[in-house]
Amino acid sequence: MRTYETVLIVNPQIVGDEYTAVIEKFKGVLTDQNAEILKVDEWGTKRLAYPVKKCEQGTYVLINFNAENVVIKEFERRMRLDDAVIKFQTLILENGLEEVAEAEESVEEAEEGATEEKADE
Repeated sequence: MRTYETVLIVNPQIVGDEYTAVIEKFKGVLTDQNAEILKVDEWGTKRLAYPVKKCEQGTYVLINFNAENVVIKEFERRMRLDDAVIKFQTLILENGLEEVAEAEESVEEAEEGATEEKADE
């Protein structure tokens, strides 16, 4: 099994229970195919760099999971067919999720150190 990361952008007009249903639907697609969901992170609604499907904003969701490579084809097919998803991208994390977490921690520590140095000046 490999570790994958998918960022999907949901239409911002879909909110509340409909939004939750969309996220649960795609988590279900993965679990139905024996994928192991590691993390689901909702980043909120942000302005897009350019309009996509006549939307200038989108709600970002990050899903990290372990799966076989055949799972990705079906997962992306279902996202492509769903009108709620305006854009998505799936990446392979070569070193797994732990490496990504360690890199994020080191960036946060560096930012904290820079903030403390400015405060000392």
